[in-house]
Amino acid sequence: MSELLAQADLQSTEHQSLGQQNVDHQNSTNQGIGNQSPSQQTPWLTQLQQRSLAQLNILAARVKAAFSLPLYLLMERQLQPGEAWYLEACEALSSHFSLPCVAAGNVQMHLAERQRLHDVLSCIRHGCAVPMAGELLSGNAEMALKPITAMARRHPQAWLARSCELASRCHFSLDELKYEYPAELVPSGLSASEYLAQEVEKGARRRFGEAVPPEVQTQYRRELKLIAELNYEYFFLTIYDLVCFAARQGILHQGRGSAANSVVCYCLGITEVDPTKVNMLFERFISKERHEPPDIDVDFEHERREEVIQYIYQKYGRERAALAASVISYRFKSAMKDVGKALGLSEQRLDELIGAVDRRDPQVSWQQQLQQGKLLPQQGLGQWLLPLVETLMGFPRHLSQHVGGFVISAGPLAELVPVENAAMAKRTVIQWDKDDLESLGLLKVDVLALGMLTAIRKCFELISRHIRPFAMSDIRWEDLAVYRMLQQGDSMGVFQVESRAQTSMLPRLKPACYYDLVIQIAIVRPGPIQGDMVHPFLRRRDKIEPVTFPSAEVEGVLSRTMGVPIFQEQVIQLAMVAAGFSGGEADQLRRAMGSWKRSGELEQFEHKLLQGMTARGYSDTFARQIFSQIRGFGEYGFPESHSASFALLAYVSAFLKHYYPVAFCCALLNSQPMGFYSPSQLIQDLRHHGGLVLPVCINLSQWYSTLERQTDGSLALRLGFRLVKGLSEHSAAKIVAGRGEGFTHLSQLAALALPRREQEALASANAFATLGGDRHQIRWQLAARQQSLPLFEQPDEADFRPETALPEVTEVDALLADYACTGLTLGRHPLALLREQGLLGKCHSAASLWQCRHGQNVTVAGLVVGRQRPGTASGVTFITLEDETGNVNLVVWSDTARAQRQAYLSARILKVSGVVEFSSGVLHLLAGRLEDISGSMLALVVNSRDFH
Repeated sequence: MSELLAQADLQSTEHQSLGQQNVDHQNSTNQGIGNQSPSQQTPWLTQLQQRSLAQLNILAARVKAAFSLPLYLLMERQLQPGEAWYLEACEALSSHFSLPCVAAGNVQMHLAERQRLHDVLSCIRHGCAVPMAGELLSGNAEMALKPITAMARRHPQAWLARSCELASRCHFSLDELKYEYPAELVPSGLSASEYLAQEVEKGARRRFGEAVPPEVQTQYRRELKLIAELNYEYFFLTIYDLVCFAARQGILHQGRGSAANSVVCYCLGITEVDPTKVNMLFERFISKERHEPPDIDVDFEHERREEVIQYIYQKYGRERAALAASVISYRFKSAMKDVGKALGLSEQRLDELIGAVDRRDPQVSWQQQLQQGKLLPQQGLGQWLLPLVETLMGFPRHLSQHVGGFVISAGPLAELVPVENAAMAKRTVIQWDKDDLESLGLLKVDVLALGMLTAIRKCFELISRHIRPFAMSDIRWEDLAVYRMLQQGDSMGVFQVESRAQTSMLPRLKPACYYDLVIQIAIVRPGPIQGDMVHPFLRRRDKIEPVTFPSAEVEGVLSRTMGVPIFQEQVIQLAMVAAGFSGGEADQLRRAMGSWKRSGELEQFEHKLLQGMTARGYSDTFARQIFSQIRGFGEYGFPESHSASFALLAYVSAFLKHYYPVAFCCALLNSQPMGFYSPSQLIQDLRHHGGLVLPVCINLSQWYSTLERQTDGSLALRLGFRLVKGLSEHSAAKIVAGRGEGFTHLSQLAALALPRREQEALASANAFATLGGDRHQIRWQLAARQQSLPLFEQPDEADFRPETALPEVTEVDALLADYACTGLTLGRHPLALLREQGLLGKCHSAASLWQCRHGQNVTVAGLVVGRQRPGTASGVTFITLEDETGNVNLVVWSDTARAQRQAYLSARILKVSGVVEFSSGVLHLLAGRLEDISGSMLALVVNSRDFH
């Protein structure tokens, strides 16, 4: 040992490795993506030269003294130059300290062919490119998984035997984890079951009055009995505690999903869906066969959810509460970005490659699109871009926080699962994926965020401040004027019914009551569409075809939806009443519907379903039709309970839009980002409805948009500073605090010491208009200000007085500046300017299309404000164009998009020739020729909402 220590710094030549004569070099062939110099291929030698064996000797002695358990020395063979010296040194350590050697493989990939990918991943992890990676690159493929015969040629038999012996002693089962619910929520003197029953009964009287309907009492007692049998009392009490906290703090919240199937949840205030108004299916919520906790989702205002999260941490401690994790996997864009950077491609080149691909083209793959466009690098490291991206897609990229899934335990969570601090302050995250936690039966409470709840609360506050006191109790339910508005498809900003598909369905379905809204929300989903349920329902609703039922049992399930299954619960109930499924079997069917494409589980139920329906007298045609519809729901069907929860918010938001449009628009702006539409579209919609919108003003604007009373008594919307790009909330607060009665000159702003770039952002947004001068003059005055002033000397007006006269800002310049600085304009629409200048030819406006006949060939043009391609639309893309009179809804077939890909994907201003189509009060334009005319206004910046 002493001789080795003395020779450590002198030993640098390459030695013959132990047993290396018989090593099979097949797995060690260098398939790396970069070439390393000899000095880069000797990591062991380099490390041992830097850390002397004397230090290893000290370390081994300290470890030996610190642990009473048997210790072993892990031996890994990498077949690197200088490894023989390393092996001799380790064997000397083993002998000197009685540390038996154990064979290991340092496995980091399952196949040697993955070495290039391994190298690229190393570069991605360290944020460098392959040419600069150096020792980060592997010298060979020895880190691949090897067969036992190859391991035997690399390690002595004694080492391998010791590895097997150690492995046989490592045994652990996840069943050993014992999870307990937190119990401190129950008052002393009561059991959990007694306390839960007490609170449910109190809630029932609060909901229904002292005379609680007998059927409601029967239902909640049945639920309480099952909850007690499954020991879920603490689970419900935990959720109850959270919603009570939110109510005390004035935070709007609502439970949704399967919780709406529970009378217990309704009585506890977890959900607002009245069980007497919907058909409940409790087996979807809790079932003995499922052996897992129920899934309760509670939405809170998205701007105040953090208060609820911190309440959980404060109540239970971060050692007992943590957020679940989600594994984020590589998709096309992220894989292209990361691999391309690692291979040394520029950001500009990668953006070009990504922008040229239509990922939703069902017929031409992204690989073919890149190859057809001859965009892929053909030489150097770039030649590996395509194969590496293909391989990397689907790989885990990083661990992220779940959107709101909390796990809370009676004892320290670290004793059950690994935890870590989140990147966000004051948060703890479990390192396991949420699905793994559910498999273990751990309590997961979903504390979710919903922007519409924030918007509704802010709208209530605006109405209370400017009109009259207003709360949720002031909403008038089943107001016919609200439904008439929705029947016209006038639903921009209305929760859940504002998408292109929903606005097209509204005039056809014509919702006239709450339950119609429940159906409206659920019917525009992949399940009903793929199952061919939409058109039969509409025909029956319009009395074009009769409503029929094959039996009374089926009528009991489908009568409320005219004989057509619209909801997921109905499919489950059909399996029960028509095919003889038990409640638990029906719930297993529901789960299989969501995973049939991945696992084929749904096909396992086909025989039982068809046989059960045939045995009960149903025709084979009807049975197969039902199974076909079930397959459609496998594409994603909406549960009635979920839709019922959302329909409440849809009605509330529609009521606010109809009766308080200015306040509602202001609340939406102040709750961004949320919804389908940009601030520009929301403001255009308000102005089309006659609302007055006022610009950002240095003397009148606040950070958020506000309402201002006009001389005629009406309310106008004043845009807030938060719309000005580049202006911080801190600087806006300084402006509001420092303006007093109002600024009269730019010199008064000097005392605020705002950053120059933020002053210029305000000037470009025309926020200084009330001080005199246009944007050019104000910016020139700011630039003319003396760059430095004597200590304590205050600037005066002369410091801001320009000596050069500037040309006036043109209307086009102002418009471009508006879009660049705030993303919207209150001046004339860009299309109005182009039309006035004769650049649009004979293009129809959005308003004039209604005067055209069905089937007429027309040409239109507009700003591209949205692109949608639902998974159910058979490759059809819905594009929304905006002009000065409204919106044009385009239908672009996949062949049209593929033939004109550049205009389809990247145009900001699009000119389209097509055919007008009228149907049930809905107007579409079937697109033919697409022309990108963005060049007519080159500097215009319009961000469309694409493929949401």
